[in-house]
Amino acid sequence: MECTAYEQFRDLEETHWWFRGRRTVYFGLLRHYLAQNRPARVLDLGCGMGGFLPGLAQFCERVYPADISVESLVHCTERGFDQGVVVNGYTLPYADNSFDLICMFDAIEHIPDDNCVMREVARVLRPGGSIFVSVPAYQFLFANNDRIAQHQRRYTRPRLNKVFEQAGLQVQRNTHTNVFLFPLILPAVLGIKTLEKLFSKQADPQHTNLSWPIPKFVHDGLHAIFAAELPFSKRFDWPVGHSIAAVAQKPNA
Repeated sequence: MECTAYEQFRDLEETHWWFRGRRTVYFGLLRHYLAQNRPARVLDLGCGMGGFLPGLAQFCERVYPADISVESLVHCTERGFDQGVVVNGYTLPYADNSFDLICMFDAIEHIPDDNCVMREVARVLRPGGSIFVSVPAYQFLFANNDRIAQHQRRYTRPRLNKVFEQAGLQVQRNTHTNVFLFPLILPAVLGIKTLEKLFSKQADPQHTNLSWPIPKFVHDGLHAIFAAELPFSKRFDWPVGHSIAAVAQKPNA
């Protein structure tokens, strides 16, 4: 990612509604999926600034950060996770069957060959182990945020299923997330894209939709709306939403 994105993630991850909502919903889905199981070895692949590491450590025995960016791993060390490894995703430096759970929180969309990465994930997962993935949804919403974050693509649920299946993984859950706010996000993103096209305005590389100053009570309210989908998401897969969260499992030998 560009420096702008890293700086925003570091500064806003504890207060911004989007970061808070992701953690609430994704950890809620993971806890529900794992039930009473406590994974022993967990890899946070594409961990970024390490915002998910403390939460993972609460219901997993040991969490290992991995990212392509050395700068990211420095921040992970400052959080107390000092066993980070620099990886590129295509050739993971781990033995076969090394991890009980692998998480890729908004990571795989950064990688040109997502099929290759998922095959590597399948290799280092133990039989019966699981992979949790979150990604942005719908290519027609590809916008300035995606360019700054250096996204290669956005996804549909069927497209994500194919990435799992070609790696020999069995899809367990595949649901949209950020559902209740999607009716607001959709016209806002499309409107901005339309204005940029009509006026041939070059998108500001220093500005994303995370850059807008928002009062704390608005952040709290938006987080509450985002989190309100979780009780329903535990029971069924949402057909539409701004993002996608999915779980797949490596078959037992």
